[in-house]
Amino acid sequence: MKLTRRRFLQTSAGGGAFLAGAMPHIWSKNSDLVWAAGGEIKVGVLFSLTGTTAIIEESLNKATILAIEEINAAGGINGMKIVPVIEDPASDPATFAEKARKLVAGDKCVSVFGSYTSASRKAVLPVVEKQKNLYWYPTLYEGRECSKNVIYTGAVPNQQQDEFIPWLIKNFGKKFSMIGSNYIYPKEENNYCRKLLEKYGAEVVNEEYVPLGHSEFSSVINKFRQQQPNVIFSTVVGDSVVALHRQYKAAGLDPAKMPMASLTTSENEIAAMGGEAAAGHFTSAPYFEVHKSPENEKFVAAYKKRWGADKVTHFVSEACYFQTYMFKQAVGKIGKGDITPNTIREAVKGVEMIAPQGKVRLDGENLHTWLWPKIAQAKSNGQFEIIVQSKEWLKPDPYAAYPNQVCTEKGLVEKKV
Repeated sequence: MKLTRRRFLQTSAGGGAFLAGAMPHIWSKNSDLVWAAGGEIKVGVLFSLTGTTAIIEESLNKATILAIEEINAAGGINGMKIVPVIEDPASDPATFAEKARKLVAGDKCVSVFGSYTSASRKAVLPVVEKQKNLYWYPTLYEGRECSKNVIYTGAVPNQQQDEFIPWLIKNFGKKFSMIGSNYIYPKEENNYCRKLLEKYGAEVVNEEYVPLGHSEFSSVINKFRQQQPNVIFSTVVGDSVVALHRQYKAAGLDPAKMPMASLTTSENEIAAMGGEAAAGHFTSAPYFEVHKSPENEKFVAAYKKRWGADKVTHFVSEACYFQTYMFKQAVGKIGKGDITPNTIREAVKGVEMIAPQGKVRLDGENLHTWLWPKIAQAKSNGQFEIIVQSKEWLKPDPYAAYPNQVCTEKGLVEKKV
């Protein structure tokens, strides 16, 4: 799917009459590339609208478009309209790379907002680094990455697990079973989880991975029943989350005794599986739809008005929303001068804003985001109840599991421990 400028302006809240030639051209330092011209700034929107992760990524597309429409309706950025070029990578990492190449080299987008899985981000990374573009990645992820071509607005392991794991041990016990989708994110999250479990004297009784899109969990459920872990630590993503929860419930397992503790299960997956299948289980994330703040009330109301009263917001769609406003702030600081991926990156360092989850900041050293950890329990009505909320925002440490490494403005630095 590709959203043309004409269709976008017709459907946007900020549509109306717009004279493309009313604003001066803005050129990059490379004379053959035009990053912004005619009062327009082109950005790529690269989320899967089909395939196994479309269940979540379709909402990321919606949150990004909502923010763009709001910005344009308010006058754009220094009078310039944001024009999104939408591509569907169909939940396939190779297609992500292909579409990213088109957006940055063919469409001349000055930034691309995209990806849910780390597999797709890893596929895009060589493209944006070679083209010296900027990729805005909104998803919680495993860390262990230090790129100057990615803006990371989702949580890293220390922001989801540092409070979550000791809380789970205290409330449920020390035997953990790990189940995840088979790619880098679950494995690295589990690596960090193991370090925390060891620190607190807990143990892993089983660790297992299933393919993306996997839907048959009977053997996994049997192991849960046999091993009786106190906590099932889940990093399953996409459609598989729905299947896992439904089969857990059908097997008669009890979340009061053996809850699933997830870093990935949001309101969006719960809407797909049904509240009864999710009730009693836990998620750690910086944002939940029920969070009380004026900014969140505005976000939720706008999202439902634009996309439907039955739609839900969640911790990745919220990051999609606020990172688009971070982009606005950065470009606004540059003015109508030299708008390039490089100048945007430099301008966004240290940017702060009041997001729906609370005040967030883009760290100038590692290009990750200061966030507000929360622990919540799923309810049968499809929403969460926030049980624990951090008293302070938490600095991102993408190399928390690797204390001999640190991401700095100069790149990855090795240090003695």
